[in-house]
Amino acid sequence: MTNFYPFSASTLRGEPIPMADYAGKVILVVNTASHCGFTPQYAGLEALYQKYAAQGLVVLGFPCNQFGKQEPGGADDIEQTCHINYGVSFPMFEKVEVNGAAAHPLFRYLKEALPGVLGGRIKWNFTKFLIGRDGKPLKRYAPFTKPENIEADIIAALER
Repeated sequence: MTNFYPFSASTLRGEPIPMADYAGKVILVVNTASHCGFTPQYAGLEALYQKYAAQGLVVLGFPCNQFGKQEPGGADDIEQTCHINYGVSFPMFEKVEVNGAAAHPLFRYLKEALPGVLGGRIKWNFTKFLIGRDGKPLKRYAPFTKPENIEADIIAALER
């Protein structure tokens, strides 16, 4: 596959969304978890989304329970953590797997396009993938990379 747009995913409420709906935007895909040491990054992700949404940035959150079982709840629990605790307004999707045979096709594609230090695996929650306006993956960020530390890359992608 040559870009991000042929994929689809379901929202927390089960509504299928084609990634083509985000064509022409700069996209930050993040595998998230509500009970993780990196969970406070939701606030930084929301800040970036609020600051740059009008210029074409969208953040897409994909909850995942594969790392330390740090996303054990269902849609209501995830929504509560995101919206009430961190004010998240960017799109959140159904819980997915990001590694292994059951990995969501979107994450299989992203890991192939941007392998990272573990090759074809995601190391932990809050791994981030920056996608350009043309749907091509630009850069991958480790879980410990804070959202504010990728702002310059987002600005550069928005200016392309």
